[in-house]
Amino acid sequence: MSFYERFHSLAKSPRQGHKRPNLTSRPLLFVVVRQYLVAYAPDEKPLFIVGVIHGRRNPEMIAEILRRRN
Repeated sequence: MSFYERFHSLAKSPRQGHKRPNLTSRPLLFVVVRQYLVAYAPDEKPLFIVGVIHGRRNPEMIAEILRRRN
């Protein structure tokens, strides 16, 4: 699935994915697209993609990236 297809799917049905409390306490959900972890805010209208982060990154680095984004 391409990023475009996944983002379109999320916009239509924004409750896809799972929470990652080990990465953030924010109400974000996460889905995987190829080798990337997509973090998004499902309650925002329009859908708000917080980050597209390569899956090989260290979890602590992913958590730091998410802390710096609003």
